[in-house]
Amino acid sequence: MSKNKLIKFAETETFPNFFQPSREELLSDHFDKKGQWHVFFQNHNPIVLELGCGRGEYSVGLAQLYPDKNFIAMDRKGARMWKGCKYTVDNQMNNVAFLRTQIDNVNFCFAKHEIDEIWITFPDPQPKKENKRLTSLRFLDRYRQFLASDAKINLKTDSDLLYQYTQEIIAKNHYKTLIQIDDVYAQVFVSPELNIHTYYENLWLEKGMKIKYLQFVID
Repeated sequence: MSKNKLIKFAETETFPNFFQPSREELLSDHFDKKGQWHVFFQNHNPIVLELGCGRGEYSVGLAQLYPDKNFIAMDRKGARMWKGCKYTVDNQMNNVAFLRTQIDNVNFCFAKHEIDEIWITFPDPQPKKENKRLTSLRFLDRYRQFLASDAKINLKTDSDLLYQYTQEIIAKNHYKTLIQIDDVYAQVFVSPELNIHTYYENLWLEKGMKIKYLQFVID
């Protein structure tokens, strides 16, 4: 890790809305935020989880659009989170938290029915490892352990492979598709929540790649 990244990560660890439970804490069910996220946020507003948040742009953007919801941005790389985490602290945004852990551990971070919605934004499509795709049955079964009834899962991606794969998973398992958009920015009207751009999304757009979007439920 470069010196600059080390500095950013060290600062991130000081932020009051940044959490990084150890694997031992999670596996032994000793993570004190599990089942208590509403206590941290000091309200009972819906909680939205972003997986693979990177710099946190999407969670921050959603939190600005929906101040009556709480957002947890999750990633395994703490230095990446610095930008979004610092922004929320500097701007006193009390409805955003950052959680550093492997997404493989996601089902140990939350209690039953604790999360009301998931956003998966530009994940690695894992072309050679289907079970590592964040919309594989392996991961969907984990999400089911903590999702509220009728919780929505949102996928925004540049990857044709992941987009088509997720459609197949939905169809084979008789899940319900709520929204399907093959080219987000070709729409006459782009909803504000889909018009949030991340660093990586801008890279894909500059290359002329189409951005796809799916919203579905797995109940």
